[in-house]
Amino acid sequence: MATKKVISESGVGERAQHFLKVLIERYIRDGQPVGSRTLAKDAGMDLSPATIRNVMCDLEDLGLVASPHTSAGRIPTVTGFRMFIDSLLTVQRLQAGEVERIRSELAYSGDAGNLLTSASQLLSGVTHMAGVVTVPRRERTAFRQIEFLPLSENRVLAILVTNNGEVANRILNTHRDFTRLELDQAANFLNHSFSGLEMEKVRSRVLEELNAARESFDQTMAQALEMAGEVVDASAPREDCLIAGQTNLMEFEDLASLQQLRKLFDAFAEKREILHLLDQFHNADGVQIFIGEESGFQMLNGCSIVTAPYQVDEDVVGMLAVIGPTRMEYERVIPIVDVTAKILGAALKNR
Repeated sequence: MATKKVISESGVGERAQHFLKVLIERYIRDGQPVGSRTLAKDAGMDLSPATIRNVMCDLEDLGLVASPHTSAGRIPTVTGFRMFIDSLLTVQRLQAGEVERIRSELAYSGDAGNLLTSASQLLSGVTHMAGVVTVPRRERTAFRQIEFLPLSENRVLAILVTNNGEVANRILNTHRDFTRLELDQAANFLNHSFSGLEMEKVRSRVLEELNAARESFDQTMAQALEMAGEVVDASAPREDCLIAGQTNLMEFEDLASLQQLRKLFDAFAEKREILHLLDQFHNADGVQIFIGEESGFQMLNGCSIVTAPYQVDEDVVGMLAVIGPTRMEYERVIPIVDVTAKILGAALKNR
């Protein structure tokens, strides 16, 4: 399991580490601030309430726990969760029956598309949180050439050819009729500018040059770039990741506020932020965990993401993840994600 350490356990005494571990385990179980009396009982140590309060003050000074209200109870912070996961967590091994259940459910999923859908649904069903699976990356597609053919009634047929021989056709509605010469000139400009570039770079370059053309009032060039942008967008794969079980998150009190849920469901609908986050660790080794604001996306504050790459023939082709509240059962979710990633890769290899 690969994670980023924030505070070394060497800076926290052994007794304080033990209390932090017990506090977080209790908080994960109950979802309520943990008081000194409860902590003393769970820790199994014969210490005075004053001693325990002193230890809690030390942990609070280190930013590992916080008092959400004026009560004496504490909850773990993101930094506290990070230390817990990096240094104090004991990850459970899945029982043989659980591994076999995952393997059997993915074995009978049909083609690759159904297999990926089944994997996201399985992650959601087993963890009762949201399951995410990114679609395997296709071979890098590059722009080879584009051709425009005039049609009737201000319409143009655009034909885009990529380096791997794929052809995308799209009928475009234009602001005016274009002559064959104008369309040939537009195609020659685009082919000269973009031939050989990966499609993602073509998309960004089209936007840049379109803005420049508008600023210079070059309407003909702007129209050519708009047409190119339409056909390039139309050729892009639409389903970048599969998400299942979003509504499960409504059951967690931690995420029950309407504002938080709206942000979360916007993120699920847009997918861009989630994909960007997972893409950062496309080549990472093993399980990665993001807690709260560590993801860098405000809409995922209050959530944790446990993710792992899946491979075919030792090549990483995609990512899968479980998204849930920060007080998820990490010791169980981590092996579920890890094992599912391995079984999914093996199942895809056999397709």
